[in-house]
Amino acid sequence: MLTIQYFASIREALDRNQEQLQMPDSVSTVEQLIQHLVQLNPHFSTVFNADKKVLIAVNQVVADKEYELAGNEEVAFFPPMTGG
Repeated sequence: MLTIQYFASIREALDRNQEQLQMPDSVSTVEQLIQHLVQLNPHFSTVFNADKKVLIAVNQVVADKEYELAGNEEVAFFPPMTGG
């Protein structure tokens, strides 16, 4: 079971902070997970649009879209952070 966390403006845009998802057989990478989430809820395409930068962490370690998932990770999506 995947635990998916959404942070900051992504959480606000999707109106959710977390969800649990049984990983489908067709999903093996973060990129495929994103495509699956967009299929489940087309509103997700506004967040995962190619023009927008979304950072990814898997089990609290920064990852990229090619990261191979096993199906029991915590995946987090968050916008780039700025300091000040």
